Amino acid sequence: MPDLTLAAAQTIVATALETARGHSLKPLAVVVYDARGALKAMAAEDGTSLRRAEVAMGKANGCLALGLGGRAIHKRAEEQAYFVAAVSHLVGPAALVPVPGGVLIRDGDAVIGAVGISGDTSDNDELCALAGIEAAGFTAQTGA
Repeated sequence: MPDLTLAAAQTIVATALETARGHSLKPLAVVVYDARGALKAMAAEDGTSLRRAEVAMGKANGCLALGLGGRAIHKRAEEQAYFVAAVSHLVGPAALVPVPGGVLIRDGDAVIGAVGISGDTSDNDELCALAGIEAAGFTAQTGA
């Protein structure tokens, strides 16, 4: 299985933040995990509101826990609220935040990690994640 390198994770974070500044978005927190769920890179811009990093972690962790992009988890939460609540309880302190802004990172057929972004609207958070993943040369899986 291919690995998500630190350099690639840093590219994702840097590009996501550059994209946010280019669109004049609110300050973001960006988290990148590898496929094992190990933290590879994280940044929180000056001015992010309290707990944005934890929300970003929950978005990325949820994607890894369920093997789905944030949009698919959101849809499932609307259709099967009890299931998503139960999984959220099981995955523990990193939680599961069932909204867009959590995106799986794919290299070919392999899931090599996940990005979680929080700070602006979920759609804008996802936009920045997509830009970062593309800049690193990978494919994003949002669940759309």
